[in-house]
Amino acid sequence: MPKQQRGEATVEQVLDAALRLYSSSGEAGLTLGTITGASGVSSGSIYHHFGSLDGVVAALALRSLDQLLTELAPALMQAADARSGIRAVVLAYLDFVRDRPDAARLIHSVTSDRLGMANARQIRDSQEARLTPIAHWIHAHQESGELAPLSAPLIESLALGPVVAFVRRWLTVGDVDLEEAARELPDHIWRSVRA
Repeated sequence: MPKQQRGEATVEQVLDAALRLYSSSGEAGLTLGTITGASGVSSGSIYHHFGSLDGVVAALALRSLDQLLTELAPALMQAADARSGIRAVVLAYLDFVRDRPDAARLIHSVTSDRLGMANARQIRDSQEARLTPIAHWIHAHQESGELAPLSAPLIESLALGPVVAFVRRWLTVGDVDLEEAARELPDHIWRSVRA
């Protein structure tokens, strides 16, 4: 196996192990010792690929975010109109959370928030290929008169903010129903962004 492929495989091995540990023990379970033990990768190799334990967590959060955006963008792009696009992106987000609760829990964690705030520009730049089509979609539907003439970041916040708040509650308190959210949120969000 060429050196680059071995490096990529090592990174994935470490991230898979870190997610399993995070799932079973939370952030406290993510130590260099537990990650080396669970992944079979040496601490020197982990430092080489990630720089630090925070680097592992940041890479894991970024990988999880990338997986989420991989589901959201196509759902939005395949919609016939703005209203069905909003419905599709809300449902894709909720499906991701239901199907990958560990990745979702990490994305919505305090640690991920801290790392996101410290590296927001870098994260946004790394996701540019996935985010640009969403911005174009918003602009096209504003031009057609379907979406309100607001900035793309404001449309994104109005569309995803309620979903994120609901998901955080589902992941932490657990006293809300994803099926109810799937039924109710898309229409309420649509009313906040339609022209």
